[in-house]
Amino acid sequence: MDWQPNPESLRTLAACLKDSLRFFDKNAQKQAEVMLAQAKKSPDINSYLAILFSSDVPPAGLDLSEQDLHLVRSAAAIMLKNNIKSNHKQIPEPSLALIKLAIPAGLQDKNSQIRNYAGVIATELIRRGGLFSWPELLPELLKMFTNETGQFSEAAQEGAISAMAKICEDNTKMLEREHNGQRPLNFILPKLIEATKSPLPKVRAQALTAINVFTPRKSQAMLNSIDDLLQHLFYLSEDPSNDVRRQVCRAFVRLVETRPDKLLPHISGLVDYIITQQKSEDEELALEAAEFWLSVGEHDSLWQALQPFIQKIIPVLLDSMVYSAEDIALLGGESDDEDVEDREEDIKPQFAKKSAARVLNSDPVGGENGNAYEKLASMDDDLEEGEIEDEGEGGDENPDEAWTLRKCSAAALDVFARDFGAAVFASIFPYLQENLRHPEWPRREAAVLALGAVAEGCMDVVVPHLPELIPYLITLLDDPEVVVRQITCWALGRYSLWAAELEDPAQRAAYFEPMMEGILTKMLDRNKKVQEAGASAMANLEDKAGKRLEPYCGPIIQQFVRCFAKYKDKNMWILYDCVQTLAEQVGPVLARPELSSQLMPTLIDRWQKVTDQSRELIPLLECLSFVSMAMGDAFAPYAEPIFTRCVNIIHQNLEQSLAATNNPAVDQPDKDFLVTSLDLLSSVLQALEGDKAATLTEKNGSFFELLSFCMEDPADEVRQSAYAVLGDCAKFVFEQLRPFLPSIFPILLKQLDLDNILDEEIDNGFSVVNNACWSAGEIAIRYKKGMAPCVPELLQRFVEIISNQRVPKSVNENAAVALGRLGLDNYDQLAPHLQTFAEDFLTSMDDVESSEEKATAFKGFSMIVGQNPQAMEKVLLHFFTSIARYQDLNLQTPIRQELHEVFQNVINVYRQIIPQFEQFINQLEPRDQESLKSNYVI
Repeated sequence: MDWQPNPESLRTLAACLKDSLRFFDKNAQKQAEVMLAQAKKSPDINSYLAILFSSDVPPAGLDLSEQDLHLVRSAAAIMLKNNIKSNHKQIPEPSLALIKLAIPAGLQDKNSQIRNYAGVIATELIRRGGLFSWPELLPELLKMFTNETGQFSEAAQEGAISAMAKICEDNTKMLEREHNGQRPLNFILPKLIEATKSPLPKVRAQALTAINVFTPRKSQAMLNSIDDLLQHLFYLSEDPSNDVRRQVCRAFVRLVETRPDKLLPHISGLVDYIITQQKSEDEELALEAAEFWLSVGEHDSLWQALQPFIQKIIPVLLDSMVYSAEDIALLGGESDDEDVEDREEDIKPQFAKKSAARVLNSDPVGGENGNAYEKLASMDDDLEEGEIEDEGEGGDENPDEAWTLRKCSAAALDVFARDFGAAVFASIFPYLQENLRHPEWPRREAAVLALGAVAEGCMDVVVPHLPELIPYLITLLDDPEVVVRQITCWALGRYSLWAAELEDPAQRAAYFEPMMEGILTKMLDRNKKVQEAGASAMANLEDKAGKRLEPYCGPIIQQFVRCFAKYKDKNMWILYDCVQTLAEQVGPVLARPELSSQLMPTLIDRWQKVTDQSRELIPLLECLSFVSMAMGDAFAPYAEPIFTRCVNIIHQNLEQSLAATNNPAVDQPDKDFLVTSLDLLSSVLQALEGDKAATLTEKNGSFFELLSFCMEDPADEVRQSAYAVLGDCAKFVFEQLRPFLPSIFPILLKQLDLDNILDEEIDNGFSVVNNACWSAGEIAIRYKKGMAPCVPELLQRFVEIISNQRVPKSVNENAAVALGRLGLDNYDQLAPHLQTFAEDFLTSMDDVESSEEKATAFKGFSMIVGQNPQAMEKVLLHFFTSIARYQDLNLQTPIRQELHEVFQNVINVYRQIIPQFEQFINQLEPRDQESLKSNYVI
């Protein structure tokens, strides 16, 4: 190539990358980061990064240890990947060409991590530029990992197949799609299947990893190759490599959904094979095998094939549910820790953990570079799960949070209990008798886990034993072992429905009340994990018991108040869930002064302590939404400061979002703050009576303007909540909303455009459209003729929605309701178009339950019909059937009366214009004829 790097620039960049990782010299580190930021502006930066990342020798004149060189190369690779991700279109063609030359070299590097980086960069290039922007890549990878010429090293074969697996995972649809009469997958898949015969275990495992991307999909290539693949899978089932057998198990799991017919003839052999793999000492392999039971057990028809093998499978599941020695070591001897402050990393939601920490664990380093790998991880803006894989990846995952063999086996037992019921309980009953009182706590704990796991599926056969089992489980709440107390809380929660439904006061006193008291007591256990389990079990019990909890609300809230005083940060989250579940179940009971006077000061105290930036604010906002809805107007004394703070939180987050859009160095705010603030505003608007809600919106002058910004937020979940608030504003504070409608309508109309939704691969946007339709309908019945300028476009949008087969039923129905409501005062504008939407409207409304919304929609539609009755010719029988079957028993009298009158008016119109009206009516089903004749003048 003509372009050559400047040696001095190359050395400077390498030195900067190295210095950016020097934690012991903050000045050098800061200076290096400034210089790197400047270097990114150079058009040649990516060429330099490609050279550094792909070269296994330092730049001439720069003395680097092997360790430092590796860090520099890794940092260059991550920076290059991020540049491609953020600025692919701005990268000059010569730099792209150089990167494409560097990647094959990186794939053949002796260092496995550099090979992985090369695969990540290749995947990012394909993702940004498209598969056909680099047509030479796939043939080159195929040539390398198949090694048909024998010229490629083991490292090259492993690097190539790893890159291919990443590309398959990230570009699945692109590989399946036809281009110039060819589908890339048609020639890739057979090569991948062939690669499962490679002498190199890593190549075999990665080839299966790539194949498993496509096994759940019903592409033509997979259908053509399925028999060949199965033959290879059965051959590889005895592979000496655990990684290969893990992928074999994964393939069988995925084939359960796509080709159960191919597995059914082999089910006996598969059961034996999966059992063998689940007994492996390799935890990951055993877990992958256990997933097979879950998959088959949840399959609509295949589960029945397991019935003859239940006696074989259940003991394996039970054995896998006992804590292993390694698990016990990780638990580290649980102790009384109620006074120990939570670590920040324990409080963070699981999804917030850096997946790039895998880089940390690959090659621990001491000395001055001890934190260099951590720095490398943080340099990557968005390394995705699984992008960087390394041997020996370790970690200190919390065993309570990780998906483990034990949890998977318990979940499989749960599924089998629902599938086979009594047969499963018969299988575990001897085990329970032997282990529930076992002197060794791991056996005791596993037995309680098994008993809880079968609760849903085996309840009928367990019930006769519960009068004995429940009191014993309650004694286990005081077990000396933390994990036994923990699992017992969970198990009692699983049986809380049985106890809650006991009608005999004596039985309730014997079982339900001690169960509830025991769980409430454990909410203040000496150990925080038991507190959490107790709170979770209490939320479960509340959910199952429902309004039966009303007599016990006093002591329940008293205990919650004690927990608020005692809990550390992490358990606050589940405590909020307990409060909101209680509010949801007992509703207005919470408004009683003796209850609200205890609960609300506690919540307000927490409200005042939690900052606007704390993530604890999110569950607190959600909790208050439920509490305000339950208390109704009794929430009024607390509403104003809460409403105002929510508006301020929305303002702050929108400002931060704008700043982040204009400056990549600023982090985007967490959208959950916006969503939960909007949801709480919605609840407060619904809770208050009279003019109180209107007063709140008037005191917060920027409220409607901020709401309009939220209606245009890029995040679906924010827009979904914003349109819910808009609908509530229409219902409860319409006069305050009215002046803002001219600026709100263009935003609303844009949201109703299906073209913006149907192009998305995931139809998350439909939930937004659903709320937008509902809010439009709520506005229409109050804005009346004010809707006139928007009627043509609203009509177009609603008709597109109700006539489109891809639109979910609920969205379809909400659009039909909104369209009908639009006709209440704008029937003259809609009438000329009636023929275009009458059939779809009636079909959409067929299954909508009677409500005020349905009544007003049918009233509006009937008024449109009255203006253009001839347009109904093709669907008139359907319309009369809808009138005959309309049920309005639960509606308020004025609405019912108005609808009845409108229906009668329409019937009268058709009596006048249909000469043989009685013969027309006789075409209806007898029950519909009878309904019409008994309710209307025919």
